[in-house]
Amino acid sequence: MKSGDRERVLRADKRHLWHPYTAMARYIEETNPLVVARAAGSRLYDVDGRAYIDGNASWWTSLLGHNHPRLVEALRDQASALCHTSLAGVTHEAAALFAEELVRVAPPGLTRVFLSDNGSTAVEAAIKLCVQYWAQNGAPERTRFVSLKGAFHGETLGVSALGGMPEFRAPFEPLLFDCAHLASPADDLEVALGELERELEAHAARTAAIVLEPLVQGASGMRIYDKAYLVRARELADRFGVLLVLDEVFTGYGRTGPMWAADHASVVADVLCSAKGLSGGLLPFAATLTTERIFAGFLGSDSRAFFYGHTFAGNPLGARVAREVLAVYREEGILEQARPKARRLQEGFAKLARLDHVKNVRTLGMIAALDLAGGKGYLERSGWRVYEEALRRGAYVRPLGQVVYLTPPLNIPDTDLDELLEIVHASVLAVASG
Repeated sequence: MKSGDRERVLRADKRHLWHPYTAMARYIEETNPLVVARAAGSRLYDVDGRAYIDGNASWWTSLLGHNHPRLVEALRDQASALCHTSLAGVTHEAAALFAEELVRVAPPGLTRVFLSDNGSTAVEAAIKLCVQYWAQNGAPERTRFVSLKGAFHGETLGVSALGGMPEFRAPFEPLLFDCAHLASPADDLEVALGELERELEAHAARTAAIVLEPLVQGASGMRIYDKAYLVRARELADRFGVLLVLDEVFTGYGRTGPMWAADHASVVADVLCSAKGLSGGLLPFAATLTTERIFAGFLGSDSRAFFYGHTFAGNPLGARVAREVLAVYREEGILEQARPKARRLQEGFAKLARLDHVKNVRTLGMIAALDLAGGKGYLERSGWRVYEEALRRGAYVRPLGQVVYLTPPLNIPDTDLDELLEIVHASVLAVASG
């Protein structure tokens, strides 16, 4: 794209395009957006050729950076042979071998893989799996779910019911199914543990599953909680016969350190949801993993089949790239590479914690976040002032209200990570002093 195309793109954009999670009146009237022309490694490049370090891995997806050459080559190779076929009653090499390889790195006991398009559909599949499992295995009254205040599990109407962020669910409240939103362990561990036990004591007979983002509530502000909650949730789920669903769409694939956030607690879910880094940020692709016990609950008569799927579920392009992602993790030692980078990230945010207008600094693996003093909530604008300062300095760090956070690629070069931390420090300082 040539530099002169910028104005043409912006005219078309502001006249016709409706952006996600964007106040469109403000955007149309005030915003001079970044116009991305290409990307490579940890950097985005605009139409004028200027580079920006991608501090959020483009909504947490590009865990291997942008346009990793092995992933691009896998995509080209697959596209030359088979771009698409239905997965309904037929199969293909990319999907079958990806499922086999994903099970090898999954927590033990998760042996069945249902493929879909994105994080929302991965969790939607989990919801439907749980409800249908109980309906045809002797407990049709189990239709209720338990999640947390501040939870975010996706965008479809089903998973919106699980979400505990009022800003996102309020317009759809009359349409949502029954879900208890309990106290978050990110606020008070003991209160949250007590509330979970009391909830199950009172309503376990009607409850299908507990659904959790393990250790980090991402969209509500990178709220990190103690692994003891996961351990107790597993114990209580077993005690009361409730299923445990872990939404690892954001936290999986090494974002928190180990391959899965639940590995910190040695907890295995009945259902695990994965997306985002699963396909290296190249294509929409997702997986919902479950146990032989749940899979067996769908066997028998034809009427017990899981009647759910998407046109592009398990598509060959996504599956082939997802296989190559796993190969890159194995052969390039991505989790091992990320450990010293996580320490670097932690040290950088420890320096930010010394600033008077910064509070509640927290880190876990390749996640680092801080709260700016003052207002609070997703609609708070203070984080956006830091975003604008950082963009001017050459970094893309989309905030969550007053929360400024970094979730860079796991293999970001140390020089880029150091530069990113310097930019964030300077931007936070500039906003505070301005």
